[in-house]
Amino acid sequence: MKIGVYPGSFDPITKGHLDIIIRSSKLFDHLIVLISSNPSKNMLFSLEERLFIAKELTKEMPNVSVECHSGLLIDFLMDKDIHYLVRGLRAVSDFEYEFEMALANRWLSSKGVDTIFLMTDEKYFYLSSSLIKQIASLGGDVSEMVPDIVNKKLKEKWKKK
Repeated sequence: MKIGVYPGSFDPITKGHLDIIIRSSKLFDHLIVLISSNPSKNMLFSLEERLFIAKELTKEMPNVSVECHSGLLIDFLMDKDIHYLVRGLRAVSDFEYEFEMALANRWLSSKGVDTIFLMTDEKYFYLSSSLIKQIASLGGDVSEMVPDIVNKKLKEKWKKK
């Protein structure tokens, strides 16, 4: 069985992320959306909220599951004997960082890990979770940038702040 992992913080998950999930799920027998639990990052959504949102968005995708992990990504991959990573690319600056990470993961893995890069759909090229959080925090409309459930959760978050 060919298993791929699409890792990220997904804070919040965007339509660009969802595009990559949908397209990469067609490349593998099983795709794991792996949500990072990085305490050094200042997250808007808790790990539990990000897990809930990702599971809701993928519940109709039978070959997609959602998990979380803290620590080195390579440890998760090696523990589960997974050899494929999926990464979305938007711009050349993404490629430079992702290329470095892909080489590091390949070097750290004893069994070999290949990274598959997917270009995001051009209509989501400009999207980033940081941009979405900034716009939403100032009362801007992000409904075209994020799935409905995320838009609703963002509005709830910013009402409380």
